[in-house]
Amino acid sequence: MNKYLNQLVKLAEINKEIDAFEPRVQKIEKSVSVAFEKAKNANDSVDLLEAEIKEAKVKKAKNETLLSELSEKLKGISKKTSAVKNEKELKALQLEEELAKEHCNFANEEIARLEKIIELKEGEKVKAKELYLQLQKDAEELNVNIGKEREAIKEEMETAYAKKNEIVSAMSPKILSFYEKIRKWAHNSAVVPVRKQACYGCFMRINDKTNALVAASEDIITCPHCGRILYKEAAQN
Repeated sequence: MNKYLNQLVKLAEINKEIDAFEPRVQKIEKSVSVAFEKAKNANDSVDLLEAEIKEAKVKKAKNETLLSELSEKLKGISKKTSAVKNEKELKALQLEEELAKEHCNFANEEIARLEKIIELKEGEKVKAKELYLQLQKDAEELNVNIGKEREAIKEEMETAYAKKNEIVSAMSPKILSFYEKIRKWAHNSAVVPVRKQACYGCFMRINDKTNALVAASEDIITCPHCGRILYKEAAQN
């Protein structure tokens, strides 16, 4: 294979390898991000439950205060009853007493209902807290493991860039510039093999003359259809 063509093929392969690092990094970073997001959502659930418990306790306290006030009111009505002078006053006190007792019953029912809610929410909060702690622990452990993977990828990248720099430093600036112009639009398919007499960049069939030139591997040949640099794979020689 032509020296310059061989350099282009190797450079194209290394560029593919280098460009593949970013998706790998994004994938592992996303897995960590998702893990911490799950932990955050679990912690948000704990906060929400605490807010609901607090609200229920406030309502319960208000009803307990109301119940205390109603009890005092009933005591006052009882004292007034013994001092009534006529039936009209008695009926008015009896009506007031009935209303106060109804309010007492309602307050007691509301307190009982709120106590059940508080008990239920407290149980849910314990489970939500346990889930949050577990998810947070899992996320932190994953982050540690990912850290090792990050370092491994970093080492691979450094090795790949070292290889690339070695090839680029030995290349003709003119050939390198020609390759980079094609790579601007063809990206990692700037240099492609010919298989079954077709360009594996645009997948168009090339004529016999071009195919023969590619097979000879003596010059840098481009696809007559798309302009990509063509080469014949060693296994197909």
